[in-house]
Amino acid sequence: MLERNPALALTFASQLRRLMDSTWLQLLRSVGVGLGSNGEDAKAEAELVLVPFQVVLFIISSSNAALVQDFCVGDLSVPEGPAGYSCKTVSDVTTDDFVFTGFRNPANTSNSNKVSVIPAFAAQWPALNGLGISVASVEFAPGGRAPMHTHPAGSELIVITEGAIIAGFISSANKVYYKTLETNDAMIFPQGLIHFQVNVGSVTSKGVVSFSSSNPGLQFTSLSLFGNDLPSEILETVSFIGDAEVKKLKAMLGGTN
Repeated sequence: MLERNPALALTFASQLRRLMDSTWLQLLRSVGVGLGSNGEDAKAEAELVLVPFQVVLFIISSSNAALVQDFCVGDLSVPEGPAGYSCKTVSDVTTDDFVFTGFRNPANTSNSNKVSVIPAFAAQWPALNGLGISVASVEFAPGGRAPMHTHPAGSELIVITEGAIIAGFISSANKVYYKTLETNDAMIFPQGLIHFQVNVGSVTSKGVVSFSSSNPGLQFTSLSLFGNDLPSEILETVSFIGDAEVKKLKAMLGGTN
């Protein structure tokens, strides 16, 4: 709740600061901390005592605030804001709001990547709004792939329910972590890191993917680089890729200039 209400967090921090400034001497005396050679030294000692106290109060306050409302089913009739959707009126919420049936829809892998993804994010399942979780079903036809991409707002966890895939991610230190995942294997992809999945087998592979955000976002690496209107000469300079290759990739991915 506090992270979604900066004003509340700021007020709470300010109150703690005033509490510390007004009571540090009394606390020092009560816990037996000796005074330093000057007031500032003593105040520094008091702050060492008060820091754990501040942390405990912050946790308690956050927990109590989080219990004010059980859920916030998103109201899709208004635009989504930085903190998510506005809450649907509680009297209008029904059991069906908490049930998602979209995974009954048949997978469609007839696309260039030979992959089907059925997302259940806040936009598709408004009950997830504000809960910090979401889920999707994924199906890879033979040769299917999820090209290099990132989720800026959430970490990902995939569980393979049928078949096998190769999956991996690249850390910020440019170290690659990848492995063949068999049926019932799971792998995590930390938030914001480039990752991929590919089915190199001869049968369809399926999985369930969860995220640590109700709207994790999606950015394909190649599309971001070459599917835009950044002038080719600038892209050539910053990517170390030649003119002919840049223009070829832009043509493939819908870029201009």
